[in-house]
Amino acid sequence: MEVRELIGKITLQENISPIERNKISGTFVIHVPNPLASYYSRFTEVNRPNSIVLATKNSVSFEKILRATKIINENHNLALNGAKCEVTIGRNKYSGIRITGIDRYTKIDNIQTAYQEGGFEFHKNVKLAKGTDAMIRVNKFFNFIDVEENIYQSPNNKDRFYFEIPRYVNWNDFREITFDIKNNISVTNYDIAKGIIYEKEGITDILRVIKPNITVDMVKQIREKYLDRLS
Repeated sequence: MEVRELIGKITLQENISPIERNKISGTFVIHVPNPLASYYSRFTEVNRPNSIVLATKNSVSFEKILRATKIINENHNLALNGAKCEVTIGRNKYSGIRITGIDRYTKIDNIQTAYQEGGFEFHKNVKLAKGTDAMIRVNKFFNFIDVEENIYQSPNNKDRFYFEIPRYVNWNDFREITFDIKNNISVTNYDIAKGIIYEKEGITDILRVIKPNITVDMVKQIREKYLDRLS
C-alpha cells in the first residue's frame, strides 16, 4: 500500500520524568513515556527510552534539527528521528529537540555531545519530579496509509491510527470532550492526542489514537463520537 509522508504537529499531555544519569552534567533532559508503556513493556525485556527531549537554551528551527540529525546518523551509524518540540510545565515553557530511536539510556550523553558539536546549546538543569504533568507540542513528519476515507494508519505501528476532524478545537475543550467520550463509549484503554497536518489545500485537523490491537471499527466508533461533538 502507498505510504504518504506529510509534515505537521502533534499535541499531547503526558507525565514526564527527568533523566538524571547518562547525560551531560547540568543539562535538562526529559523522558516522555510510551502512553501504553504498561502494555508494551510486557513484551520486551529491554528497558529503552521511548522519547527523549533535549531541552535547548533557545528555540531552534526544525530545519537545523533535521540537518544535524542527518549528519549524526551518518557519522555514528544511528537511526535517530529528531524533531522540534516545546514542553510546557505549569507556566514554564522549554524548547527542545525531541528524539526517538535511542536504543539505550547509556547513549544519551554521546548523542547530546554530537548535537552540541553541531552548534546546539542546552538548557541548564531543572528540578523535576518523576511523573510531572506536561503539555508537549512536536513538529514532525507523519507516515500515513489510507485505510478508509479520512482514516489513516501508521505503517510502522499497527496500533496507531489517525483520523480527520472538521475543525480546530482548543486543548481545554478537547480535554473536556475526550473525558466525556471516554465515559460513554465501549472502546476502552486508548490514548488520544490532537494535531494538524499541512497540505497544499491548507491545514487539516487530526486526532491520533493508540490502543493495543485496535481495529478500524474501534477507530470509527471513536471518530463518530468526536464528529458528533465537533460538527
